[in-house]
Amino acid sequence: MADKQPRIVIVGAGFGGIALAKQFAREDVQVTIIDRHNFHLFQPLLYQVSTAILSEDEIAYPIRTFFRDNANVEFFMAKAQGVDAERHVVLTDHGEVPYDYVILAAGATTNFFGMENVEKHSFGMKTLAEATHIRNHVLHMFERANKELVDAEERKRMLTFVVVGGGATGIEEAGALTELIQVLQKEFHHLDFSQVSVHLLEAMDTVLPMVSPNLQKHTIEVLKKKGVHVHLQAQVADYDGKAITFKDGTQLQTRTVIWAAGIKAVPFVANCGGQTGRGGRIIVDEQLRVEGVKDVFAIGDCAYFQHGTPRALPTVAPVATQEAKVAFRNVMKLVHGQQELEAFHYKDLGSMATIGRGEAVVNKTKINPELTGFIAWCAWMFVHLLRLAGAHTNVTVAMKWCWNLFSGTRLGRIITNIQD
Repeated sequence: MADKQPRIVIVGAGFGGIALAKQFAREDVQVTIIDRHNFHLFQPLLYQVSTAILSEDEIAYPIRTFFRDNANVEFFMAKAQGVDAERHVVLTDHGEVPYDYVILAAGATTNFFGMENVEKHSFGMKTLAEATHIRNHVLHMFERANKELVDAEERKRMLTFVVVGGGATGIEEAGALTELIQVLQKEFHHLDFSQVSVHLLEAMDTVLPMVSPNLQKHTIEVLKKKGVHVHLQAQVADYDGKAITFKDGTQLQTRTVIWAAGIKAVPFVANCGGQTGRGGRIIVDEQLRVEGVKDVFAIGDCAYFQHGTPRALPTVAPVATQEAKVAFRNVMKLVHGQQELEAFHYKDLGSMATIGRGEAVVNKTKINPELTGFIAWCAWMFVHLLRLAGAHTNVTVAMKWCWNLFSGTRLGRIITNIQD
């Protein structure tokens, strides 16, 4: 290895993967990023694409653009399928990629908990295509309901929208849906909007488990003021495309179920040589190495890190970006022949979620342990703008958010697929 540049392969171009690649780009190493998409996706804002606040290009950024000035960084567009640690290659659907060190940063996908009908008929919220599909579907439901003059039950079913999951994604989606409906109400002159309803289902006894009880209560109150029907301890058992069936046998008629109730690691990590924990996440040691596999590290949503914590670290962006820094330093130590690696310690920077225009909750801030309302929304907006890629995106998104705050306008109400 002394006469050639070490080959670093990063699987996944999410928050952790891009943060890693930017650090390695400054070193005397060869970097290859593997991802099935040619863009980095800002997943926390998928709900804004699904509810017509932002457009697709405002939350996605070309991967190659990040590294246009870094000749040692290459992008390999392919679907990762596994790691052959003995031969030191990453397996993909477009061939093998050799490595000296590999870091798995492949993220996660929607977890339907084995309910095949639910997976078949509901919408996930993890990809750009899914968010666009939700937007198209919701707008189609209003157009179809507006033409349905005979079957009143079917029309009401079309106008009933259900979000499953009381985490940040579910809260944000439900709140944004009610605001989209307010815009549509001004434009569908002959549709009875008393039949329109938004429901939030949560299997636990509260929402947003990562924030304080006061903020949980505040969130529920704000959602109810917006017109969201909040159902706690509501466990979904089945969904056939027309009606949700709950564990107690009751049903809720709807044509739209948006599933934000859980995530799991992408399936390929099970083929990387290590053991997997809850949610299919690959188990790593304190130094972020995949246990039992040489020269393979894992970070972010696909990594199961439980050392000194009561449960595995959450699948949120701050975990991935903090792990990226330690994984980078540990790989570079190995490159330079050092065997004593750094242990990872997560620093909880707090949690936040927006509930709609000018409404958010922020937990564990330096200024105040709990923030709500407009101040919390400004803090949420500032943090998310900092994480967006590119100055153009920052400006356009900030302008859209401010314009939306004062006018409620949703210019992204474009149906991009055709249905009969």
